[in-house]
Amino acid sequence: MAPLGVGRRMKKIRHRIAVCLVLLAIVVSVLYWLNRAPSVPLLAANQRVDSILILKGEHVLELISDGKVVRTYKVALGRGGLAPKEREGDERTPEGHYVIDARNSASRFYKALHISYPDANDRERAAKAGVSPGGAIMIHGLPNGLGWLGPAQRLYDWTSGCVAVTDSQMDEIWKAVPVGTPVEIRP
Repeated sequence: MAPLGVGRRMKKIRHRIAVCLVLLAIVVSVLYWLNRAPSVPLLAANQRVDSILILKGEHVLELISDGKVVRTYKVALGRGGLAPKEREGDERTPEGHYVIDARNSASRFYKALHISYPDANDRERAAKAGVSPGGAIMIHGLPNGLGWLGPAQRLYDWTSGCVAVTDSQMDEIWKAVPVGTPVEIRP
């Protein structure tokens, strides 16, 4: 005959398994929903854009051509919050007017477009505060090997101050954005 507590323990174990299965179903459903095909038309294969606008409060990156928004992407930003970048290590995304000044296809993230942060104003502000302004701010895809996360990457801000999109979105941005493209980052 089994001790009296065994039945209760088995019931608890079955309950925990049921809870885990429900949570797993929720996660799978959310990932499926986030990975559905976008309803927004893709850019033409040879389309180039004139500028990039990043709206931090809305978590949006817009590609602009001839004064019109031609594509919009939901993004993840720096995990340091939505305040403007002040110093190295604050993990915030900067605000201001910059340009794409380099491209890196061999980044530890899936492709990376370097933003010209810090500019003279950023360096001056940091110098007055006695800190380094930081750098290495980029628009990039997911960390290499994690592309399967897809749009789930934007469920929270996870970068060290960069602007992150999915790998497939980064492919599209990569083709449309040459070095020298102006970038405006707004609150």
